[in-house]
Amino acid sequence: MASSSKKKTTMAKLNREAAVRERRLEKQAKKNARKLAAAQPAVVTDETPSDEERSPSELVERGA
Repeated sequence: MASSSKKKTTMAKLNREAAVRERRLEKQAKKNARKLAAAQPAVVTDETPSDEERSPSELVERGA
């Protein structure tokens, strides 16, 4: 029995498979980014300056 050289996979199936591969790559990239972020220590910065860092005019406006 001779095998046929005709393409048996439709373009729709090829497109679906390509989309699945792309989603898997994106998912793995997100997973790697989360791992990398978790491995780095979190830097907590206080965005509000203390009274020593404020100018005198800011302190008057604030009533401190």
